Amino acid sequence: MSNRERVIALLDSVPDYKMGYVLAYIQGIIADEEADDAFCQRMWENYENDPDPEKDKGYSLEECKQEWGLD
Repeated sequence: MSNRERVIALLDSVPDYKMGYVLAYIQGIIADEEADDAFCQRMWENYENDPDPEKDKGYSLEECKQEWGLD
């Protein structure tokens, strides 16, 4: 039995007066996902629209270690 099927089966044993809690929890989980997706989308768009000509420049591990004083 999948987790989804287990949750659906368990809903039958939840009293009606507690369904509001279940609904609020599920909506909260979904809202977090939507907010995360929107945040990531904005980050990607900001990167894509960044006019900095060096935004795509790559650095080797050695260059980074040297700059960060990790040699």
